[in-house]
Amino acid sequence: MRLSKWQALGNDYLLVEQGELSEPLTPERVRFLCDYHYGVGSDGLLEIVAIDRASAELCIWNPDGSIAELSGNGARIAIAWVAKQTGADRVRLRVGELEVEGEATENGSVVLRLDRVEVGRPQTIEVGNEHIEFTPVSMGNPHAVVLREPEEQELRRLGPLIERHQRFPDRTNVQLVRVDGRHELTVAVWERGAGETLSSGTSSIAAAAAAVARGWCESPVTVHLPGGDLLVELDGDRGARLTGPVEEICRIELIAEAGRGQSGPSPPPT
Repeated sequence: MRLSKWQALGNDYLLVEQGELSEPLTPERVRFLCDYHYGVGSDGLLEIVAIDRASAELCIWNPDGSIAELSGNGARIAIAWVAKQTGADRVRLRVGELEVEGEATENGSVVLRLDRVEVGRPQTIEVGNEHIEFTPVSMGNPHAVVLREPEEQELRRLGPLIERHQRFPDRTNVQLVRVDGRHELTVAVWERGAGETLSSGTSSIAAAAAAVARGWCESPVTVHLPGGDLLVELDGDRGARLTGPVEEICRIELIAEAGRGQSGPSPPPT
């Protein structure tokens, strides 16, 4: 099996064409590949199911073996890969029921365009003995945006509790957000199925969309993440543009027998 490894502000993904696989991917196989000790190591796996000129079908696997509805950075990496393979200026991706498009620029940045970003009314849930207010956001995948100092210890405490709260039967991504100015946010991300991550594209869009909807910020919004900055532009009609760097790190040929009988650590209980 031949794979490539990419990163977008420290949010790293493995990418493989389905035609390279000798057998279909399974959750166990994905967990092995994404494990940093037993496998290659990544925040997820991008499976190119089909490619036709400037269009591709993409399946996004979380490192726990579950499938994500969407990943902003994962989609931007896939766009960069398709553009490199085909020479296309613009790329369209189908991810499950969603369709997105974007382009790779000459300076190494990749732009992702989304047509539907939905921001709900603020809600409150009880976590332990504390009431947490959050803003629900969806672009095909769920997000809970919490206005709170994005400290690492607080993220590791609240992230898994909110992710698996009964309010979210399919779990949720979590963002702790600090407003730094009319066009700036600092965000810490707890990603559903992955945990703490250095960067997340859809989380950046969710944080910016919630901030604009609630009057904390105005578009465009620069989102400061532990891995670097992403730019989010909102068009006022539920559309969004996400811009940031993408880099191919290496290409890997996996030994056929690698990981047989070893799936890495088991996923956390639901």
